[in-house]
Amino acid sequence: MEFKHVSVLLKESIEGLKINPRGIYVDCTLGGAGHSIEILRHLGPEGQLIGIDQDPAAIANAAEKLQGFAGQFRVVQRNFSQLKHVLDELAIPAIDGALFDLGVSSYQLDTPERGFSYMHDAELDMRMAPDQPFSARDLVNQLSEEELTDIIRRYGEERWAKRIASFIVAERKRQPITTTGKLVEVIKAAIPANARREGPHPAKRTFQALRIAVNHELDILSQAVQDAVEVLKPGGRICVITFHSLEDRIIKDTFKELANPCTCPPSFPVCACGRQPQIKIITGKPIEPSREEVKNNPRARSAKLRIAEKLI
Repeated sequence: MEFKHVSVLLKESIEGLKINPRGIYVDCTLGGAGHSIEILRHLGPEGQLIGIDQDPAAIANAAEKLQGFAGQFRVVQRNFSQLKHVLDELAIPAIDGALFDLGVSSYQLDTPERGFSYMHDAELDMRMAPDQPFSARDLVNQLSEEELTDIIRRYGEERWAKRIASFIVAERKRQPITTTGKLVEVIKAAIPANARREGPHPAKRTFQALRIAVNHELDILSQAVQDAVEVLKPGGRICVITFHSLEDRIIKDTFKELANPCTCPPSFPVCACGRQPQIKIITGKPIEPSREEVKNNPRARSAKLRIAEKLI
């Protein structure tokens, strides 16, 4: 299957990076390489792009799509939480910009055998890196009812989390839940009919929660952003695109902490802790896709872009 992914907020994120044609940029979530291609188009012959992704399909796709920019890019199969290690290995001490496009790619959603989608019946998987030890199938069949409730409530913000977890545990006592289709059935049975008539697909929040848990998406996010800011040159930009409120809150709070790290009590006349702001927040409110973009790509609907600039 061809790796297809429509890059969200493409124009806005490229403008947000304020690309220096001679600079070094990192696409921390290579995916379909749409953002990477656009960054490379703005770079001169001395500019460089580093693309990082933990999905081998994304790496293979990017290597092919970026052939026209030979000598200006390198792709590395790694999780973006290892950004600093990647740069160390490449002997790159500092960069001019970093882009994060979080969440699951269209390719991953639309490839049934990856087990991400509640719209296709397939083996229950959801691993972004196929060599990860635990899949969604493992979580669904091995975690306690309390642990499942916590994951579904915390990461899916699902009001029926406890009931869904209870139905999952009851079903797996009869037989293991091994496919996305079976899990959807269980979720639909757990959510009362009147609650299923409105809003998104009834399985959407639970699938999101399991995917986040399997890939540790939120656990690594704040530190990864701090690491990216640390390796930015003064004046360098970081752009982060999120797709749900949990991600966006983490980015918002991390940016705030980096922009105002002072821990002194408000009553202090001058700062005594000595902590200096590391960034300037460029986007007071996140940038959202235009009505036209959402019309052309419905998956862009919940996207939000936050931008910050390195000060010191």
